[in-house]
Amino acid sequence: MSTWKRDFASGLIVLAPLLVLLLVIRWIYLHIASIPLIDALQPNWIPAPLEPVSRVVIAIAVLSTLVLAVGYFMRTTLGRIAEAKIDDTINRIPALRVVYNASKLAAETAISGTEELQNPVYIETWAGIRMTAFRTGKKTRDGKIVLFMPTAPNITTGFVIEVSPDRVEDTGESVEEGMTRILSAGFGESAHQIPVEEERPPADDRPEDHRPGVAHPGRAAEATSDASGEESNTGGASGGREDQSTDGSR
Repeated sequence: MSTWKRDFASGLIVLAPLLVLLLVIRWIYLHIASIPLIDALQPNWIPAPLEPVSRVVIAIAVLSTLVLAVGYFMRTTLGRIAEAKIDDTINRIPALRVVYNASKLAAETAISGTEELQNPVYIETWAGIRMTAFRTGKKTRDGKIVLFMPTAPNITTGFVIEVSPDRVEDTGESVEEGMTRILSAGFGESAHQIPVEEERPPADDRPEDHRPGVAHPGRAAEATSDASGEESNTGGASGGREDQSTDGSR
């Protein structure tokens, strides 16, 4: 790869994630700033250029207060009864209950998961081949542990597998390192991986040695040995003729 291509690829690797992050932040910012209910809470003394920023701050403050209030309410007996009623009502709707239960389970796992959840592991799927999976903190009735094995590079899909604990090997990595390896399809850098150096072909098999006008070292050596062998054979034959001529003169 030429120098400018290598520099362009390095710059793209650095700038592409930043651009994606800025686009996501901009999308969230615009949607929060466009919430219609914030108009009633926005003070009139705020300057017009700062109104979008104030709308975002007010929306975040209101959302945080609402989350804290609901969380405190769920700690009470009445809150637990209300949560059970909501779950029972939504579970009676065929299509909606799948989305509700999946999102609720994902939120519970991400926020209140155990330490085992933040622990990528290796599992040997075939002889000599291992894959990365993540603990879910769940176990089956027969003692097997439940793992989630995401696909690369799309981690939103994968396989839920149940394996024996003796078949699982801890990677010693953090969840960020494990996710980075999967999201990058194995190309991401990790402290537990080393770069593989490509083996150069032998001197006899290099493509540049077969170009016209380029001396092949192996062939040159063979030609030299053949030439020396022919000289020795010629010398031996001439010596034999001289001996025969001497005997004939005698």
